[in-house]
Amino acid sequence: IKSLRGELILFKIRIAELNIEIDNKYPFSESFCKEFLAEFQVPDLCVSVSDEELADERAADPYGSTDGYLECICIYRKIALQLPRFDGMVFHASCVSVGDRCYAFAARSGTGKSTHTALWLKAFGDRCHVVNGDKPIFRRIDGEWRAFGTPWRGKEGMGGNTSAPLAAICFLERGSENRIGRLDGSASVARLFSQVLLPTEREAAEKQLALLDSLVTSIPQYLLFCNMEQEAATVAYEGMLKGANDEKK
Repeated sequence: IKSLRGELILFKIRIAELNIEIDNKYPFSESFCKEFLAEFQVPDLCVSVSDEELADERAADPYGSTDGYLECICIYRKIALQLPRFDGMVFHASCVSVGDRCYAFAARSGTGKSTHTALWLKAFGDRCHVVNGDKPIFRRIDGEWRAFGTPWRGKEGMGGNTSAPLAAICFLERGSENRIGRLDGSASVARLFSQVLLPTEREAAEKQLALLDSLVTSIPQYLLFCNMEQEAATVAYEGMLKGANDEKK
């Protein structure tokens, strides 16, 4: 629904099995989310960005981005802050699936998540698909953690409208040799916190802390020291697959 000035444009998307209604001011967001557009009667959550919130985003932006782009960033942040109510969170990582299992790679900016993802695509060919290259949603549904693709998928635009059960989370560090090891809960907590947006509202923050505890206890966490050679992908995959098989024994 558009105003004469093209400002109030109501559209609907479905991501992470949630119906989301977005009341936006600029057409950029609808175009950005085109793969996820949906029709439904009752939304699970509704999102809009106020003029004050957009002004704050504009003031903090060092790149001179358009208001449409900045509004789109605000929209995803506001979605993220509501996700704990639905046992979900936005997680800063690149997620790839091999077969029917998803593996998430998290790292500091510049460490090489996108390059490592490309190594997996080359190593496993048609068996491997990118769920989301930058900001997937993790949701716990019926006791199972799943990773979901979203329109917000990094500058490379890797990923799609898809999902897969989350098998493991792997934190990347640069290294001259490729080696992977399992992290215990205490070692992974600080790393997990650095990859999520923690709500400031108390009830939502407490719910997200409980979700992070569930993530630590139910999803294996690994630390991979890696270079940018092809072997890094196979070392990572075989290490996490071996860990999963050892748990089944």
